Amino acid sequence: MGEIHACEIEEANFYVGSYSIGDRTRAFLKVQDGCDYKCTFCTIPLARGISRSDRLESVLSNAREISEKGIREIVLTGVNIGDYGKGEFGNKKHDHTFYELIESLEGVEGISRLRISSIEPNLLKNETIEFVSQSGKFVPHFHIPLQSGSDSILRKMKRRYNRSLYTDRVETIKRYMPHACIGVDVIVGFPGETEEEFLETYKYLSEMDISYLHVFTYSERPNTPAIEMDGRVDPKVRQKRSKMLRGLSVKKRRAFYETQIGTERTVLFEAENKLGYIHGFTENYVKVKAPWNPELVNTLHKIRLTEIDEDGIDLAQEPRSLNTWGCPKIDLKFIRSNGSFRNPKMKAWKTMRVGWLSS
Repeated sequence: MGEIHACEIEEANFYVGSYSIGDRTRAFLKVQDGCDYKCTFCTIPLARGISRSDRLESVLSNAREISEKGIREIVLTGVNIGDYGKGEFGNKKHDHTFYELIESLEGVEGISRLRISSIEPNLLKNETIEFVSQSGKFVPHFHIPLQSGSDSILRKMKRRYNRSLYTDRVETIKRYMPHACIGVDVIVGFPGETEEEFLETYKYLSEMDISYLHVFTYSERPNTPAIEMDGRVDPKVRQKRSKMLRGLSVKKRRAFYETQIGTERTVLFEAENKLGYIHGFTENYVKVKAPWNPELVNTLHKIRLTEIDEDGIDLAQEPRSLNTWGCPKIDLKFIRSNGSFRNPKMKAWKTMRVGWLSS
């Protein structure tokens, strides 16, 4: 029988590489674990230990293994992936940088797409943004936690940036990639958050060129500094604020999707048959659906999004040039990943008529 070795998490200074395959099209490659940040609401450092990274050679080896399995897309994951390189060899220094990681992964053959998961705004460097904008594999999709649009709340949270830095990151991404999808994490009801500070966050997010929100209602966590703070927000107020931001997220996603009408995108179709439909994502994270066809699984198809028909409004005619390809046409639907939009019973948000350009 094999042996199991264990230690206290605070003593962990090593990393064991891993990846998981969510379906036949996408794999999640973990490159980093732990966190050295001391955010006052978070228990992750207690649960996951110090920041440490997989060796670059190991990451590349895992990526090649994934490629050999026929997977088309890799999502890079970690607790704080922008801190990649720290603890790579059991020490606290950075032996490699996150930029060096993505630059190396670009050269892995057989992988069509590489996607960066959530990355802290202070660790998202200009060189990374510029590299993604010119990459043939890294896709224009960023998920950047904000947590609050109020600088005073950010200080109480002990976040390592202010609103000005966050704004600069979003504007830099959009300057290089106007079509990029930007997701945002935000927490409502943090201790001491006044109505004015919440509305400051709401207004800030309303004005920012972002694509969707992941809204978290603050909950008290043992062994965190925040649980001892004054100014506890009533749970009903937290829920009200959460509902407002989720409504804003619907509007933001809709506005982003509408900017995609008339654009050519590439869809990677996934493996699951959901009630007779196959789903897929464009490179900039627009989710689409089509009638189930097993031959589409794990294939990339270039399409043009041309028309919204949810309200019977024709916003763009299908270009004649598409007809010369002799490709079949199908209805694709934009759908929201975790719910519906205006009608809670309506799973599809809007149907897009597309023309197939190539595969």
